[in-house]
Amino acid sequence: MATPRTVAFHTLGCKLNYSETSALSRLFEAKGYWPVRFETGADIYVINTCSVTEQADRECKKIVRQALRQRPGAFVIVTGCYAQLKPGEIAAIPGVDLVLGAGEKFRILDYIDDLSKAQGKGMIHAGSVRDVNTFSASFSFGDRTRSFLKVQDGCDYKCSFCTIPLARGASRSGSLESAVANARQIAGQGAREIVLTGVNLGDFGHGTAVVEGERPKKEALFIDLIQALDCEVDIPRFRISSIEPNLLTDEVIAFVAGSRRFMPHFHVPLQSGNDTQLRDMRRRYRRDLYAERVADIKRRMPHACIGCDVIVGFPGETEADFLESYRFLQGLEVSYLHVFTYSERANTPAAAMPGAVPVEERRRRNQALRGLSEMKRRAFYHQHLGTVRPALFELHKDPALIGGFTDNYIKIEMPAATGTVNTIAPVLLENLSADGGEAVLTSCARMSGIYAV
Repeated sequence: MATPRTVAFHTLGCKLNYSETSALSRLFEAKGYWPVRFETGADIYVINTCSVTEQADRECKKIVRQALRQRPGAFVIVTGCYAQLKPGEIAAIPGVDLVLGAGEKFRILDYIDDLSKAQGKGMIHAGSVRDVNTFSASFSFGDRTRSFLKVQDGCDYKCSFCTIPLARGASRSGSLESAVANARQIAGQGAREIVLTGVNLGDFGHGTAVVEGERPKKEALFIDLIQALDCEVDIPRFRISSIEPNLLTDEVIAFVAGSRRFMPHFHVPLQSGNDTQLRDMRRRYRRDLYAERVADIKRRMPHACIGCDVIVGFPGETEADFLESYRFLQGLEVSYLHVFTYSERANTPAAAMPGAVPVEERRRRNQALRGLSEMKRRAFYHQHLGTVRPALFELHKDPALIGGFTDNYIKIEMPAATGTVNTIAPVLLENLSADGGEAVLTSCARMSGIYAV
């Protein structure tokens, strides 16, 4: 076939994946390809996958079918975590032509000079994850408001439920200087907020060198990174996407509390409020440490927003265990929960553990915690009625509205005429609506609108 000139991308999963997809798009553009929207039809489709749950795997297959409906005969490439974990399974999906693993992802252009549709199973280039020891920096850039900057990849933790180390390899980072340089580039393109991303973000600083199979001494720490960004990059806002509680040190919390640029917003995975499950999950902390971190944040920043990841239905989780976890979360000053239903993943220790929780019971526990999350979010919003917070305005799917987030992650919606995209302005959080929304007021003029939960 003739050399294709258009390429479309679809991203599944986390913010890290979105930053990497943007980097892949820029690689194609530099070689003369024209990125287009997925739904318009393209000569090449690149699907960047996630494999946190079985649902993500099914979603990949659905996206392949959608791509080929848009442009029958298009060349389909699948990469990302699912591609590293199950390359043969993906290559067997009808219409998939090329599967690239973690070590091959950013060499994608090396594989497409002579494209031809697969006559059977797609071609696979996916080496052992043990050989993945390079760091490829990436960042997203879309509406010029917010950018996700990847500063770390891989994970040395061995949580019993998680496939990420199998999909992305050992923890590694670029240099502190390169992270600062990338942040400056983003700021120079007009973004107003940078969200730091990674697989295990707080483990920043490993570098990529391996001497005789041993991990090198860290070249920098996460605290060094955020201090350098705060001091050396001229951008109004940084956010920390997610950080493990054992890596969220007192020093990091104190720094954010006094920072001019780092927002009072933390997302701290918990996974369970029961120490038995935390032990079986092979987490590197117990719930008392988590409670201490939350209390320290709230002591220094009473207005801070704290998000929390929780898994329900982990093997061996009894009803009593779940209720203990529920009560623990109920008493914590966290602002919202991301609730995940446990699903068995191949090649993980948890998949072979006894005490499987029935699927319907997993779903029931998920719904119970989602209800608790909504109550906590509403309570957090209610605490801020009558206060003034700076908000970054951004595009809204409804052209009659403008959206945005306050520094402490309260989501706002207002009439489009009352704000300008990619500007920051103080707003008064005035009303809490019946459905959980809030009205807002600027410091100088009234603006009717809602806060959407």
